[in-house]
Amino acid sequence: MKTTPIRLLLVDDHPLVRDGLRSRLSKVPTMAVVGEAASAAEALALMDACQPDLVLADVGMKGVNGIELAAMLLKRYPAVRVLMLSMYDNPEYVQRSMQAGANGYVLKDAPASEIIAGIEAVCAGGTFLSPAIAKRLFRNQAPRPILSPRESEILSALGRGESSKQIANALDLSVRTVEAHRQSIKRKLELDGQAELIKYAVEHAKAHDGG
Repeated sequence: MKTTPIRLLLVDDHPLVRDGLRSRLSKVPTMAVVGEAASAAEALALMDACQPDLVLADVGMKGVNGIELAAMLLKRYPAVRVLMLSMYDNPEYVQRSMQAGANGYVLKDAPASEIIAGIEAVCAGGTFLSPAIAKRLFRNQAPRPILSPRESEILSALGRGESSKQIANALDLSVRTVEAHRQSIKRKLELDGQAELIKYAVEHAKAHDGG
């Protein structure tokens, strides 16, 4: 069990939202708000000084949005967890956030207990979606594991008919690494053999081309 408080950096371009979050989260003994930022640039500038365990970021910020910030944090600070906070339960935003590197997504109008549960789940190494989002996300489709950005790239390339060797050359990877990614994709999507993987990749590519 973690004895030191979870260090939180709040990122939102609305001061009132930050004030509300800080006052709610500061009352939780296992959490400490170590910094606040009104933009992605401010957040990145504070990272080294604040050393947060988790960044709670607004999706819809002006300029660089929260999804772009999540991608930057994943690249520069891979150990830091990111929880998105949003007014919108749009499934596309949720999927884009998770693909960018966020570990969870909660709604701004969710009860404080839900935001706290999200922070705890994400800091424990898990992922978290507000129940309202999960319900909307999976209403019209079977839940599917989210592929990593690299796996999505490889799946798209397979859908275009590229071989492992061609993909390896294009992405500057070894053939062995591409094969490992192919195995991971098959496992996540519960596909039996190479033929099923290629069939899925081609259908996936068609679906994307169609909109």
